Amino acid sequence: MTYRPVVNEQRFLMQHVVRIDELAAHEAFSAASPDVVDAILEGAGAFAAGEFAPLNRIGDTVGACWTADGVRMPDGFHAAYRAYVEGGWGSLAAAPEHGGQGLPFSLATAVLEDLGTANMGFSLVMMLTPGAVEALTTHGSAEQQATWLPRLVTGEWNGTMNLTEPQAGSDVGALRTMATPAGDGSWRIKGTKIFITFGDHDLTDNIVHLVLARTPDAPAGTRGISLFLVPKFRLDGTPNDVRCVSIEHKMGIHASPTCVLSYGDNDDCHGWLIGPEHGGMRAMFTMMNNARLNVGLQGVSIAERATQAAVAYASDRIQSARAGAPSRTPVAIIEHPDVRRMLLRMKALTMAARALIYYAAGQADRGHLGDKAASARLDLLTPLAKAYGTDVGCEVSSLGVQVHGGMGFIEETGAAQHYRDARIAPIYEGTNGIQAADLVGRKLGLEGGAVLASLLADIRSEAAEEGALMALADAVEVVSARLAGADVDDQLAGSYPLLTMLSVAVAGWLLTRQSRAAATAQGIDPAFLALKQAAARFYLDRVVPEAIGLAEGATAGAAGLYTIDTAIFAA
Repeated sequence: MTYRPVVNEQRFLMQHVVRIDELAAHEAFSAASPDVVDAILEGAGAFAAGEFAPLNRIGDTVGACWTADGVRMPDGFHAAYRAYVEGGWGSLAAAPEHGGQGLPFSLATAVLEDLGTANMGFSLVMMLTPGAVEALTTHGSAEQQATWLPRLVTGEWNGTMNLTEPQAGSDVGALRTMATPAGDGSWRIKGTKIFITFGDHDLTDNIVHLVLARTPDAPAGTRGISLFLVPKFRLDGTPNDVRCVSIEHKMGIHASPTCVLSYGDNDDCHGWLIGPEHGGMRAMFTMMNNARLNVGLQGVSIAERATQAAVAYASDRIQSARAGAPSRTPVAIIEHPDVRRMLLRMKALTMAARALIYYAAGQADRGHLGDKAASARLDLLTPLAKAYGTDVGCEVSSLGVQVHGGMGFIEETGAAQHYRDARIAPIYEGTNGIQAADLVGRKLGLEGGAVLASLLADIRSEAAEEGALMALADAVEVVSARLAGADVDDQLAGSYPLLTMLSVAVAGWLLTRQSRAAATAQGIDPAFLALKQAAARFYLDRVVPEAIGLAEGATAGAAGLYTIDTAIFAA
């Protein structure tokens, strides 16, 4: 269950995918000099390995514990979280005027990857806070920002996102939580929220909940939703009228308390409106889009941890000699072709998803600098990053179990935990099916299709020598055009295959760029460079053709899905 930081990989992506030197040329990110970037990558990796990784197993086997007085975290978690706050790791990308360090979001992304790889369940406590910071920075009043942001930025307090209710999951417009004006500028919140990540715990002195609720006489559906800031403790130290009723017993991420929160049992839960009344969905999506990139990153984190474990096991597990070998002397199973196939696929998929998400993070940084084209491209990339990153996390962690063989099905090896932890990521923050629907319903048509066309043009111009990748780019263009002219059912029926096709095209392009850079790089570990090229070649030769094969299914339409009687599903 050891963890090795992938500093060389992160440094390579910062240079060739994020192109952080271009960001550092701007005054806003001038602090991101090469020595600072290296120090942060090295320091974050060491911190995650030293503080978070040793707690991964106890987080899984002991986990968070509900009590009548609140949720309690296992031994060791409190000291590790204090070290995180004291080290300033949560403040990297926040604005200096709110106590942040003003560094690129892409650099903070690398730090969060380290924490998630070391201990995914624990890392969830800091995953949503940056989104809360962004929501308050974008939509909060000056007074709210001055009051709440400094301690959220440092991590002294953490932020949560409260959307889901027992009757309102993906259908957010069905929520019933109410907010009633109190006459003094505050509101009284009453309702129940479920599936709230780190909605209660004893790691911080306060928890800042961002809660969607309806106001009196609000329109039906999402148009009538507003966003409120609801702290666990008011600023005078008085407990607010919010309590954790229970935590869920889950398949994985046991170190992350998933809470049922009850607001206003005594009609005294104080909240404050963020942004305009009935503007809640717009404000919440600011937070949610940040979270979707970070959830995609969780897939990468688990994929990396599962791959490291599988490589270590395959290198140590001695078994019969591989077929065709000149000697019948038993060898490590890493010598067997099918095991090598699985390991190289794990490496290639992990590198591909990481490149996609780091590239998206770099577009976010460029958008922060005022690059409107980068912001538009980020909008297009966000559903890809969330869905493809988490799909990769599930596939790679499943392969990790397979590499371990029967021992992978035994909890003590840790391979099963990776799979259990990964499985939630395609579900929360908008299921991957919702990401695909968002892609075809909203993102393909951005600027009349010009955003997608620009992305495909960049892929073609930089990877023209890769025939399969060019064929995939062509297939994406054809499928996108067909879906654009189809009815809604046909669009949605083809949305997921198209999302995968476009994700693989973008990732293949970024791997091609890295492979080319690795071929001429100097002063870097030769084994790392050789692996980079081998993984890219595997991806382009094996994974890209698989994605091309999705085109026919993407354009098959929805007729076969809707002409059958649903009763047959129970047969």
